[in-house]
Amino acid sequence: MNDSDALIGRRSVLRGAGIAAAGVVLPGSIATAAPATTDPDDLFTAGKFAAADRGYARILSRDPRNARALAQRGRIALLSNKFATAERFLTAAIRVNPTDTFSQRQLAECFVRQNLAARAVPWFRRTGDQYDAALATQYGALRGTPYRISGPQRTRVPMFCVDPLPGVQAAMNGRAAENFIMDTGGGILSLTTETAQRLGLRALATSVSYPAGQTLETSHGILDSFRLGDIVLHDVPVVWFDLRVPRLPDGTFPAGVIGTELIQRFLTTMDYAGRGLVLRRKTVGQQQAFRRESAGGDRLPLWLAGDHIPCTLGSLNGHGPGVVALDTGAIGMGVLTTEQHALRAGIEIDYAHPIPAGNMTCYRIQPARSKLGSTIGRDLPGLAGAWPWRDLFGFDTLAGFAHEFFKPYAITYDYTAMTFTIN
Repeated sequence: MNDSDALIGRRSVLRGAGIAAAGVVLPGSIATAAPATTDPDDLFTAGKFAAADRGYARILSRDPRNARALAQRGRIALLSNKFATAERFLTAAIRVNPTDTFSQRQLAECFVRQNLAARAVPWFRRTGDQYDAALATQYGALRGTPYRISGPQRTRVPMFCVDPLPGVQAAMNGRAAENFIMDTGGGILSLTTETAQRLGLRALATSVSYPAGQTLETSHGILDSFRLGDIVLHDVPVVWFDLRVPRLPDGTFPAGVIGTELIQRFLTTMDYAGRGLVLRRKTVGQQQAFRRESAGGDRLPLWLAGDHIPCTLGSLNGHGPGVVALDTGAIGMGVLTTEQHALRAGIEIDYAHPIPAGNMTCYRIQPARSKLGSTIGRDLPGLAGAWPWRDLFGFDTLAGFAHEFFKPYAITYDYTAMTFTIN
């Protein structure tokens, strides 16, 4: 995998979709300049989610059957894993507009995040999308609750490498452990075709996508078990295809990629500095223990956009704060942004040396300051390009913070409290 491959192969792209240190900053509470508009659509596009939600609520107070306002309130709730609220508004939106396939997909995602596979299946089937149909077949074939966990409350798995991406060992279906890389820009647990064949996995369904003008067939199946350290996950949805993966330091290729679909099942710490992956169960006790251990770190809001991209607030050269994606899988990169945001932030763009990246062209950048909370990256390598975040997420994204930014730190995703912590 090289610069041009860094963001290719993720589900969303393949489908072409769609702050004080040690203090908690709740989603939507960041202090920024007053928005120039009160239109909730504009506020949502600008990443002002709390203000947008209040605007849609005002619309619904006058017009309780406004389908867009209902759908958007459900969408905003799902960004913060407010499942009951998301289900209520998305269901209401679909009742008013039965052809709203986006809300149907959002409702399916709402249930997937809660491991309620049986409730997700009929909504995936209704969208008419072939990838969603494959997911419906895959989740419908589960014998038990997906991602069911057995083992201790906490486990730590050594990282055998940090570059080109963090690597850990995991065992599938009771076999010997194999090498995997981690990437929060990845979604469902992904295997190479060779790995799936070696395991004898059966494809329950297939889907087809067209990355960079190529035809790619993805197989959908289920692993009986996936062991990380002392914790075992059972009935794990998995996909496999001609996965482009980087060589590991020993010259071999990993068996697959661990992405956000699995990461979000835990209170997960990717400890780059200490070279370890820490998985904690989502219990009050584990959350309290983590808060004590991480005191003094930056704790920021966390949103989960699309079906697997974590987001928080950040800035470039003082431009912002704005919503930024947290994509740890961009090899050799610290920051990804658009040309427009790079220019607004006063970042020089190297137009003399264009880099082909799938169906777009990127240009090297090196922002003087990339900032999350009080954590600053200086002069990190990056790329400016026409990243499809607006199409994928529906809101403006200032940047994607990537591998080189995170390497000196431990980063933790809490998908219950919806906070992102850097230590």
